[in-house]
Amino acid sequence: MQIEVAIYRSRRKPGMYLYVPKGQNLEELPEHIPVVFGPPEHAMDLVLHEQRKLAREDVLEVMRNLQARGYHLQMPPQAEDYIQHLPDELLYRNDPI
Repeated sequence: MQIEVAIYRSRRKPGMYLYVPKGQNLEELPEHIPVVFGPPEHAMDLVLHEQRKLAREDVLEVMRNLQARGYHLQMPPQAEDYIQHLPDELLYRNDPI
């Protein structure tokens, strides 16, 4: 099975993406999506299939959500992921911060 999708990035929340079937009117989405997502910016179009690899999402889950809901919302990475990347000298300083 293949699904042609349009992918939009959120201008409000970096790292948040919205997948919809290509050609779908965004005004047909549930009311809460524009509130959370903000103004969409078209990022790209893709053809999804079972073997396609996506950077941060499971393609099968995306395809299931597109079939069941008519959209898939990719959330931004968790903020706590950034803490792991602090330099050691900032983590182990003896002087007060």
